[in-house]
Amino acid sequence: MNFSTILYSVEDGVATLTLNRPEVSNGFNIPICEEIIEAISQAEKDESVRILLINANGKVFSVGGDLDQMQKAVDADDVQSLVRIAELVNTISFMIKRLPKPVIMSVDGPVAGAAFNMVLAADFTIASEKAKFIQAFVGVGLAPDAGGLFLLTRSIGINRATQITMTGEAVNAEKALEWGFVYRLADSEKLERDTDRLIKRLKRSSPNSFKAIKEMVWKSDFAGWEEYADLELALQKSLAFTEDFKEGVNAFSAKRRPKFIGK
Repeated sequence: MNFSTILYSVEDGVATLTLNRPEVSNGFNIPICEEIIEAISQAEKDESVRILLINANGKVFSVGGDLDQMQKAVDADDVQSLVRIAELVNTISFMIKRLPKPVIMSVDGPVAGAAFNMVLAADFTIASEKAKFIQAFVGVGLAPDAGGLFLLTRSIGINRATQITMTGEAVNAEKALEWGFVYRLADSEKLERDTDRLIKRLKRSSPNSFKAIKEMVWKSDFAGWEEYADLELALQKSLAFTEDFKEGVNAFSAKRRPKFIGK
């Protein structure tokens, strides 16, 4: 497959998937989601791949959903495309968590929405001081997608997860390390070096061990994901039809605060 929204390469046992839509802050639309899924699938099938590394081009790792595309969908009353993206981002997080190989996120900028939840699905996240993590859904009248609350409550606890999803507050890299969903902090100019050091350390161990560990982790705490995903998608569908969602998207486009009315 020829990729147009991501970069994908394999070298010395490492598959590198790079988000490559910096002109829209690596926002997720249907094409990029489909390409990410294809790349993860290739990494799983390729026996030469021992580790999957996910990074991004540009100053922003990802804003999550492509809000320009959301605006177009709202204007065209095309809710189905938004529902499709919700399905796809959940699939991406699910595939990351189920991949029988270590997944490393290397983050050098803000991470919002679905991208934040994909970080939670990864096995390791190395972040620079430029990183901040935002559950941005309430700002446009939505709720977390990409397995968000399923992953977040298990990562940082129910109270913290509820609080940051309800407020949309940004979590800086230092707090993310303290809370445990970031593995290590690095200076921005040393991020690649520190990521390479982790890769070298992981290569010393048996892929059989990693496969077994990821299967045990899944069975111990994540086996209910499919049932949760059905609820998540049903709620996202209902929210996408609300006036508040349209107001949230229109307000973002107009660079003003939304006026939600609960309808």
